[in-house]
Amino acid sequence: MKSSEFRLAVQEEFGDAYGRSLLRDLVLPDLGNVTGDEALAAGTRPRDVWFALCAAMDVPENRRYGAGLREPRR
Repeated sequence: MKSSEFRLAVQEEFGDAYGRSLLRDLVLPDLGNVTGDEALAAGTRPRDVWFALCAAMDVPENRRYGAGLREPRR
């Protein structure tokens, strides 16, 4: 997952403002009790942050995979 795909997935799942708030404020136990922003700054892969965020927010599994991918151009 690219960083741009990660940002799009967060925005689509949680909305722009709430998504940014979650990344800044929500502590993610699966990543060692750091926030999403802290994990990304430390070099954690966006895909790992995405899955930890989904787990913490109880996002259904069917909405976790393939998130952040844009529709193909025609």
